[in-house]
Amino acid sequence: MPSLKDLKNRIKSVKSTQKITKAMKMVAAAKLRRAKDAAEAARPYAEAMEAMLANLAASVAEGSEGPKLISGNGKSETHLIVVATSDRGLCGGFNSTIVRATRRKVRELQGQGLRVKLLFVGRKGYEQLTFDFASITLDKMELPKKRIAYSDAENISTRLVELFDAGEFDVCHIVYNKFKSAISQEVTFQQLIPLALSKAEASEKSASASYDYEPEEQDILTDLLPRNLGVQVYRAMLENAASEQGARMTAMDNATRNAGDMIKKLNLKYNRTRQAAITKELIEIISGAEAV
Repeated sequence: MPSLKDLKNRIKSVKSTQKITKAMKMVAAAKLRRAKDAAEAARPYAEAMEAMLANLAASVAEGSEGPKLISGNGKSETHLIVVATSDRGLCGGFNSTIVRATRRKVRELQGQGLRVKLLFVGRKGYEQLTFDFASITLDKMELPKKRIAYSDAENISTRLVELFDAGEFDVCHIVYNKFKSAISQEVTFQQLIPLALSKAEASEKSASASYDYEPEEQDILTDLLPRNLGVQVYRAMLENAASEQGARMTAMDNATRNAGDMIKKLNLKYNRTRQAAITKELIEIISGAEAV
């Protein structure tokens, strides 16, 4: 049975932990507001970019060879998965859900006889998956230490284009957590290369408006497709950042509540132990007095 001193030290330790988790919750809540606004602001632009590319792709004459970023290289033997996670933990199941989804996707693709490569954006995904798939790991890229900028996503998209042009992969997906609310994030796989756009969708989008293009559609696509790749990566990174702060705020709130419950139980145990010690001393005093 722990002594009164041990219980007192334990209560003090839990209270210190509670102060830390409460502070982390407040910091995450402040960061969440900014990250949420940034993610929501990026969605309309990314969706409009996809719609415009759909219109352009549908306008390209049938049978003509479009840019490889939209038509692919004619193969689908090697798949690259960009695993976007965080550099830090203490954010609940944010990283583990992405890791589990990636692990399932890799095994599914390998079961189909396809080659898989992984490109990590964020340290946590690299740490958890590199032991399982060390033989297929391609590379890793660092996340920015402060706020995410478009230039960070552009560096990643440039790296993807270089790898694609070098024949390192045929199809590229990015996996990230799409922000829904502070307590809800949705694991999302988005195909980046080639641009995932069905002919029916392209026809539907292009039918809504008719445009005359100058220069030609293929020239515009050649310029816009790399930019769209950066926009989609940027959007995924912003969604991930908002999801991370929401998950961290929820996790730290739960930790603070659990610390409070633990403090109550420890105080109760401390008071009972103290009362038992006092009662024992009184009994010993009374017994000694009666013996005299």
